[in-house]
Amino acid sequence: MGLLSLTILIPAFGALVIAFLDRGDAVPKIVALVTSLAAFAASLAILGPFQMGEPGLQLTESLTWIPAIGASISLAVDGTSLALILLTTFLTPLIIIASWDSITDRVRGYLAAFLLLESAVLGVFAATDLLLFYVFFEVSLVPMYLIIGIWGGAARKAAAIKFFLYTLLGGLLMLVAILYLFSQTGSFAYADMLALELSVTEQRWLFAAFLIAFAVKVPLFPVHTWLPDAHTEAPTGGSVFLAGVLLKLGTFGLLRYALPFFPDATVEFAPWLLAISVVGILYGAVVALMQSDIKKLIAYSSVSHMGFVVLGTFALTTTATSASVVQMVNHGLSTGALFLLIGFLYERRHTRQIAAFGGLAKRIPMMAGLWLVVSLSSLALPGLNGFVGEFPILLGTFQTNRTAAVFATFGAILAALYLLWAYQRMFHGPLEGADNENTSDLKPREIGVLVPLVVVIVAIGLYPKPLYDLVEPSVDRVLAEVGVEGLIPGDGLAEPEGGDQ
Repeated sequence: MGLLSLTILIPAFGALVIAFLDRGDAVPKIVALVTSLAAFAASLAILGPFQMGEPGLQLTESLTWIPAIGASISLAVDGTSLALILLTTFLTPLIIIASWDSITDRVRGYLAAFLLLESAVLGVFAATDLLLFYVFFEVSLVPMYLIIGIWGGAARKAAAIKFFLYTLLGGLLMLVAILYLFSQTGSFAYADMLALELSVTEQRWLFAAFLIAFAVKVPLFPVHTWLPDAHTEAPTGGSVFLAGVLLKLGTFGLLRYALPFFPDATVEFAPWLLAISVVGILYGAVVALMQSDIKKLIAYSSVSHMGFVVLGTFALTTTATSASVVQMVNHGLSTGALFLLIGFLYERRHTRQIAAFGGLAKRIPMMAGLWLVVSLSSLALPGLNGFVGEFPILLGTFQTNRTAAVFATFGAILAALYLLWAYQRMFHGPLEGADNENTSDLKPREIGVLVPLVVVIVAIGLYPKPLYDLVEPSVDRVLAEVGVEGLIPGDGLAEPEGGDQ
């Protein structure tokens, strides 16, 4: 058994153990935490044999699965997938610790669902057989559906169903495209499908099918409407995993599959996707500015921030596309930390209405200080992680489509407005009301959850080079498959090297 399969199977094994435990809640919590930490350790071990600077897929593992149709359990990683695997295994134990006291109903089911969700997502990032990828992609819906539908808020059932239907229907379109590719190659292997020569018409239709599936998962405007409801109703751990990891399945899928499989369609549709990304950036920011519920505000900010990731992806430059991968990690850390802070405050006050707070920095200075740092990272303050992802995205996009870059910059300005305005209303001003007076500061357990996130946020902000060294070679390989870097037709600002192509 290789390191990749071990990393994927450890959480699933932990879920299986928890399912058969019948010793109250304490032992399942310990098993879940130990299991998630073991998965994190296994993912760190992947860095040992992984060859930095090598653009191709590495650490390949393969086992025959369904020989009648040529399907196999094939796993491998490149820099992009490894970065997201590390993000997933890093966040999961923090989520389990954060949920230690807040989840009191059906605790075993909650923990087992999270571990199964972790395994499914890790499988998505590591699979190199498209049928296996699709299975992991869709299986990840089930535990998240349960997490929202069972442990969520008052409108949890409607939010869970909406989440499930949107993402399931998008995935079914991708399945049709995968089956068409299989009919042309007789194989589900990534390398075989990558080598397939498709007409421009075929590429357009297949690209559209993959795009819809991944756009729903991102979610990209206008198929984003399930996200605010899911975030608002999900328990804190569900919101953290949804924002931190699950949304990245869409942007990862675009880079791993849509761009290299359909290069002509990618170049043709890139200007439209840049435009849609900018609309999503501005729409998410404006709607976030109008929210009175702090959790909905951060949910809409995710729509805006993920728009930056898609913008960088379809700028088709090394600078912007590499930064989009870095920003996937950054968004997972910053937005995940914000949802944790919102959850900790909600446990104390049982409200998320911004107007219900005010002057809290006087009573809970530790929470106020960490909230400010994380907000500043989310709005891309230099020195913190958001800046080293968002600024290169804008810079790389400006090289090929100045209009998109300029309009997207207004999204960054609006982010500072809605995040700092919310912070000012909640933590500054007069301290009024008994509820605000009696609000308690962070507990040691909660500080222990947040400090690792803040440390990584600062570390990436000050020295992003290791992360860029990890992801850039794989991004360059994808752009080489597309066959173009920096050329977006329709803008008239970038010309391909060597004349017409």
